[in-house]
Amino acid sequence: MNKGKLLAVCVIWLIIFGVGAATWRLLITPMRQAEQEAEAKQQQKTIIEGSSSDSPYDHELTIALDSFSGYAVLRSDLFRQLLRREKIKLVLIDDKANYQNRLQSLDTGEVQMAAFTIDALIKTSALSGELPPATIVALIDETRGADAMVAYKTAIKNVDDLNHEDTSFVLTPDSPSETLARVVMSTFQLDQIPADPFVAAADAEDVFNQWKRSKKNSRQVFVLWEPYVSKILANDSMHVVIDSSRFTGYIVDCLVAERDFLVKNPDVVQQVVECYFRALYEYRDPKSMAGLLQSDSEIDAAVSEKLVQGIDWKNTQENFAHFGLRNDPRTQHLADMIENITKVLLSSGAIDADPAAGSPNRLYYDKPLQALFASGFHPGGQSADEVVDYDAPLPELSDSQWESLVEVGTIRMPTLVFPRGTDTVTERSERILDELVEQLKTWPQYYVIIRGNASLRGDLEANKKLAERRAKATEQYLISHGVQERRIRALGSEPSGTTSVSLLLGQLPY
Repeated sequence: MNKGKLLAVCVIWLIIFGVGAATWRLLITPMRQAEQEAEAKQQQKTIIEGSSSDSPYDHELTIALDSFSGYAVLRSDLFRQLLRREKIKLVLIDDKANYQNRLQSLDTGEVQMAAFTIDALIKTSALSGELPPATIVALIDETRGADAMVAYKTAIKNVDDLNHEDTSFVLTPDSPSETLARVVMSTFQLDQIPADPFVAAADAEDVFNQWKRSKKNSRQVFVLWEPYVSKILANDSMHVVIDSSRFTGYIVDCLVAERDFLVKNPDVVQQVVECYFRALYEYRDPKSMAGLLQSDSEIDAAVSEKLVQGIDWKNTQENFAHFGLRNDPRTQHLADMIENITKVLLSSGAIDADPAAGSPNRLYYDKPLQALFASGFHPGGQSADEVVDYDAPLPELSDSQWESLVEVGTIRMPTLVFPRGTDTVTERSERILDELVEQLKTWPQYYVIIRGNASLRGDLEANKKLAERRAKATEQYLISHGVQERRIRALGSEPSGTTSVSLLLGQLPY
């Protein structure tokens, strides 16, 4: 063999040796090390398991929520202890009210349950273009007064005064305050306000600070929650235009369960719901709830008492009623709530389409509550004092009181058209009034004033009587379809040139 061939053979063997060495170092050795480490870990695990007690938990449950005071019971030690008895370990994640992240965490299975306002659940789902990955299994609370629209008295006296091109709402996006603004926009005739009247703020404190920088008598409306509402009202030039105590069924918090987890673990979800109601029952006294809010958020007694007045926690019996398990016509069904909230979001431009496609039952699941109801469950025992809270009926007014009513705002509705020269309610107008009947149920704190109109041509006195008959015909239709007679009145008015009627909401002067 000549020197050239010998050199080539040596080079080839060196390459083979190098590849082999590299393979051993890069592949074989790490594999053997990994096997050794896995074996060592398994031995360590066996030792640990052999020298440890069984876990006190059968399940670990993660709930996503934020710092809203209405969720204080979910954060309470009592709720955690009750779950522990059922061998459920509770983990809470505060996502700072980032609803998109909350929905995404449910979708990925990172969290199994979460707290939502119903409108946030609908809105966030609509933005994704799909049904939410979670479904409502219980109602937590409803805001009834904790949020308010505050404005300068001289600039905006009532809701009708909001109807101006210079009006703007300073508020926190994706909050109950935004919901309040959208409910007002969809209920009252506000066709002159800008297409996008919202001025974004970081939180209620930011809204408060923007008010402090505002010009006196500006047309800005500050939409925020307690205790900042009271702080602004300390200034005598400010007043509440409207607050969330005036309507019902719109700012509602609920507990949702991720659908896959719910299907696979229905008993766990039922236990969570049951434990929540047991904990809530222990705080049913306003003083007890105020104490919980104080410890939960480190607020003073005055603020906690104000919050308790503005939040209506939904107890077991109320949940049974809202889910239709109790035959209670005075309580709004959850399906109706969802439909009404969806209409508000659609009409105010918050969403482009209904994620439930007109089937609100796709957003809630009543089986956990059905099981509790069938078993006769009551968190305080059968003799307990838990009751359903209803809005008190408005008192009957005298004629002079009707004349002195303060007009709040004109209801937004399609035009009621009467055939020329008649007071006949047409079929089209009946459909409009049927929807109005349902809408008025969600505004139980206001009286309804009906004003008739007629043409200016012809005999003025005859036209005036025709306008009054049209108002009376509208009044009788609404009463015959469920509106309480004591809260509605047809009042005469001067002919305006139109052939319709207008409806206003009103209240007694303070």
